[in-house]
Amino acid sequence: MKQTYVIGVDFGTDSSRALLVDTSNGEVLGSAVSPFKRWKEGKYCDPKLSQFRQHPLDYIESIEECLKSCLSQVSFEVKSQVVAISIDATGSTPVAIDQKGQPLALSSKFSENPNAMFFLWKDHSSIKEVEEINRKAKDFDVNYLSYCGGAYSSEWFWSKLLHLARTDQDVFDAAYSWVEQSDWLPYLLTGHQDATLIKRNVCAAGHKALWAEELGGYPPEAFFDHLDPKLNRIYKSIDQKVYTADEVVGNLSGEWAEKLGLREDVLITVGAIDAHVGAIGAEIEPGFMCKVMGTSTCDMMVIEKEDLKDKLVQGICGQVQGSIVPQYIGLEAGQSAFGDVYNWLKNLLLWPMRNSLRSSASSGSQAVLDFKEELEDNLLSDLSELAKQQPVTENSELALDWFNGRRTPNVDPSLTAALVNLDLGSSPVNIFQALVEATCFGSRAIVEHVEEQGVPIKGVIGIGGIAKKSEYVMQTLADVLQRPIKVHRSDETCALGACMLAATAAGVYPTLSEAMKGMGSGFEKEYLPNPEMKDIYDIRYKKYNTLGSAINKL
Repeated sequence: MKQTYVIGVDFGTDSSRALLVDTSNGEVLGSAVSPFKRWKEGKYCDPKLSQFRQHPLDYIESIEECLKSCLSQVSFEVKSQVVAISIDATGSTPVAIDQKGQPLALSSKFSENPNAMFFLWKDHSSIKEVEEINRKAKDFDVNYLSYCGGAYSSEWFWSKLLHLARTDQDVFDAAYSWVEQSDWLPYLLTGHQDATLIKRNVCAAGHKALWAEELGGYPPEAFFDHLDPKLNRIYKSIDQKVYTADEVVGNLSGEWAEKLGLREDVLITVGAIDAHVGAIGAEIEPGFMCKVMGTSTCDMMVIEKEDLKDKLVQGICGQVQGSIVPQYIGLEAGQSAFGDVYNWLKNLLLWPMRNSLRSSASSGSQAVLDFKEELEDNLLSDLSELAKQQPVTENSELALDWFNGRRTPNVDPSLTAALVNLDLGSSPVNIFQALVEATCFGSRAIVEHVEEQGVPIKGVIGIGGIAKKSEYVMQTLADVLQRPIKVHRSDETCALGACMLAATAAGVYPTLSEAMKGMGSGFEKEYLPNPEMKDIYDIRYKKYNTLGSAINKL
């Protein structure tokens, strides 16, 4: 077999990262990370309004920087044998584009308008609009929400477009279409100047935009006319045909080929949602939930169509044929906040220090800066070590994990978190322990919810920063779920999964499943559940659900 190489680029919330991989065995020859500069400065966001936007220039500058850095680590001979590039990205993260397929924020008129930028996945500014979508969808004989779990989300494609239509007429009128980040980035590398050439991926279309093969594609025009007649113009710009991520968008443009020192015949593949591609890199298989554990979680499962027996799993984020691995139905669930819950406590505890030391730090005291950095770096790990030594009791402090609403089961972005059983003896360690336990209970709610509907989960595959770094969280999760958790060896499973897709699209492997076997790096650790913790966590989990029901009624 001819020696070939591929590149996978993973666009996360804060940065892009690229891997250059040997297709014969998955060996990483080059890697690089490039942060989003404007995002890092906090531009275009307003957390109080749940507004989180990203400028397209962050993406353009970042992908060029990380690809150049990655390619600088290999020889000219290796560069000459790169055959394909695949990109995954966050979702749903859509943007308004013109007829050339360019985001409106790249024009001088809208360059500083957040509404002309990408609406990041965590943007919940469309809560009113999603309530309207869920209400009006009930007016149809056909349940167009059935394949996305029965309820639509403020994190998703159409609710964000409806919010734009209601809040910024200038941007909406200038928009030719509305496109996912995971569709626009591959289009960017092809250099095309015609928005009709954008190929939309089944992953984002199915899980975020109401596309369902069983229902004939997207809902009909009458559905969107009923939501708001304004949407029909954009709806008509969207092709009903969608593609799996192992298919080809086109070739690398001459401009990008020159920038990167690659051939113009390098293939660019169809995009996909980052977490789903991470599940590919983590070698997902039926019977396992792949859990991407970062600021939030994305929980993915694959299952044979005949095993699901035409059931519709309700209360999740969609079931779509081919959305993860083409031969399986892909299921998505998740938690809107996971690591963000721990960071909330960290920021709360550090606020007095940060506020008090602000004047000292500005005076240039290196000792103060070093002390501040050390505290910030070590606080959560120190809390974890102390929490390990502290027993869990029936009446310990108890928390709800809905700091950013609830994604699954049964999406409800309006829900809020809670912390109870506090007394004057409650310490930061007690509270941290309760918060970790709550995020694990949130995971258990998802597992039990999908299993009740016929999707067996015998174990969990953990990927992401928390899975790699926090033994305390992972062991607690195994104990709460009473299931083993395997942690994948790769630090960059999303980018590795993109490499597997690139190798499949280039014909190096006949199927994605074979690419996963040939390029996978296996697992580095397994957490086994402690059976002695089962009874106490069963009791605590029942209290968690009781608390959730009470909060839900407030």
